[in-house]
Amino acid sequence: MNLDDMASGRGAPISLSVIGGDRVLATQVQQQLTKAGLLEPPADGKFGPVSHWAIGEFLRKAGTSDKRQLDQEAARALLGASVEAIYPLNFPDTLAGRISSAMRNKGWWITRHPECINIVYVEGLNPDGTPNEDAPNIFNDLRLLLRVNRSGNPEVVGCWEATSEPGTYYTKIKKEDPRGAARIAFGQYKSWSVGMHPRNKPEVAHEALVQVGDITVHRDLNEDFKREGDAAFTGLFGINQHWGYDMPRNNIGNASAGCLVGRTKSGHREFMALIQADPRYIANRGFRFMTAVMPASDLAPAT
Repeated sequence: MNLDDMASGRGAPISLSVIGGDRVLATQVQQQLTKAGLLEPPADGKFGPVSHWAIGEFLRKAGTSDKRQLDQEAARALLGASVEAIYPLNFPDTLAGRISSAMRNKGWWITRHPECINIVYVEGLNPDGTPNEDAPNIFNDLRLLLRVNRSGNPEVVGCWEATSEPGTYYTKIKKEDPRGAARIAFGQYKSWSVGMHPRNKPEVAHEALVQVGDITVHRDLNEDFKREGDAAFTGLFGINQHWGYDMPRNNIGNASAGCLVGRTKSGHREFMALIQADPRYIANRGFRFMTAVMPASDLAPAT
């Protein structure tokens, strides 16, 4: 079975609850849901709780007559030329619009459901949206949560001082890896789930996003606080998204050995509350959140 057969009436309707029994069909449906801005790539044919949530949301927004099954009408909606307009995306001259535009230019994925969040770290950016010098050992990066509203306009729903880089302590003083401190490579990764950080210190452990999928890091062997010229490695490194223990803005201290860190405890709690209100997490508590990391230089200047 495939969507083309269903759209042409050659395939019988199938209940949403059993789409996963047909790997080819499930993969095609997921690919179209990705185009609609509802389901993160890549399509894997495993039609779990989040895929079921996404198809339900799509059928509701597309206005199909039967929301319980994939039939000819639903298949045509999924294959229609307007599938990407079901949840629109605009690029206004705002901070959220500039970030979203930069993500689009890189070919990165953006969830467009108005209740879902996009996690983005922008290195060397002030809270007012202006770039800074990105000096080492300072919380001078931004952790942001973006949503696309019902009109298709991206909005900032959370913005906190952060660092996407290790500080002086783990770069020069306590080198945990002989190859150098880890600096996450700019990119977008579907690699984090809700968990506890740090796992080996229950007395200070707190809820965070913990790395559960591969990412790429640069090892700062020459201790110059830069990625350029550093060897890259891909794998699991314990690069979590946690709080910075209320360290002062001008001193990362031992708050980060390469993790994505929001400076304050209160800000981190706000971040996690928004994460856990996401309907994809509600559908699947093991949901893997996608996160983008980029330099401020990738953003077009405000006009």
